[in-house]
Parts: sequence; structure tokens; C-alpha cells
Amino acid sequence: MTRLKEKYLNDVQPSLVEKFEYSSVMQAPKVDKIVLNMGVGDAVSNTKNLDKAVEELTMISGQKPVVTRAKKSIASFRLREGMPIGTKVTLRGDRMYDFLDKLVTVSLPRVRDFRGVSKNAFDGRGNYTLGVKEQLIFPEIDYDDVDKVRGMDIVIVTTANTDEEARELLGQLGMPFQK
Repeated sequence: MTRLKEKYLNDVQPSLVEKFEYSSVMQAPKVDKIVLNMGVGDAVSNTKNLDKAVEELTMISGQKPVVTRAKKSIASFRLREGMPIGTKVTLRGDRMYDFLDKLVTVSLPRVRDFRGVSKNAFDGRGNYTLGVKEQLIFPEIDYDDVDKVRGMDIVIVTTANTDEEARELLGQLGMPFQK
């Protein structure tokens, strides 16, 4: 069992039940899944870039990502329907807790001029989205092997019904929100 999962079950869940006065422990919100998404727009002109992105995402997440394809053709972007233009991976269970733990304790503090993540990036249904400008903040990525700085989106999907509940949950799991 991972460190963060234990922390959730032993500390966070009971305190959420107390704070929001749930009648059952099962009502307490929990992290459902984490989706990492890397859009590789320059894969249109050079498909090698996509392979590199897939490789990096595999190192970061510990499992193999799927390649996402274009839904529509857009002529001004020289984009045809079905062209591979990105990669994403969905983490659940222990891998998800491991990743969240790593993100909060190691990766986010490595961001330059880091003052905390925005409190307003919740979507109204208790899900949190976080943009990362460069993949170098993850310890698995070796600086010398990087050909190009790529960003990614990290979506943390929770079972919370409101943003307030989700904010409380992530805050107690150690998410560094801005003061």
C-alpha cells in the first residue's frame, strides 16, 4: 500500500467526514483517476517528436500512454482527421497515488518561482486541472536526453460533488495551493 493511500485512509478520510458531516465514510470524496495529457502539435510536420513524447510520458507515469488522434481536419494547421497529435495516459489505483505523491513532494517544488498552484482551476464538479510548462520537473527525466521542452496537462478526477470538497481533499493530500 502506498504512503499517500495510507495517509488518505487514516487521516484525510476521517477528517473530511467530520468537516462535511457525512453520514457514511463512503460519502467522503476520493481521488478517482489522474489523466496526463501531452499535446504534440509539431507531430504534424515530424512524427519523431511524438515518439519522444510517448517515451517521456512512459517514464513519468510508469505505464504506456495511448496516442491521441485528430478528430477534425483543420487546413490552416495542415491537420488531417486521424493524424496522431498527442499522447495521454490514465492512472488509477496505486500508480495514481504514487504519481500524486511524487507530484506534490518532488516535482511541483522544483518549478521555478513556485508560489503554489491556483485555487481556481476546479471545474465546478470537483475535478482539478493543472498545466505544467516543462517536463523537466519530474525526477525521471534526464536533462541531457531532452530534445525539446514540452508541457502537459494533469487532470485530477475526484468523486467530490463540489469544488469546496475537492479543494479540501487535495489540500489535505498535500497539494500546495496559493495562500
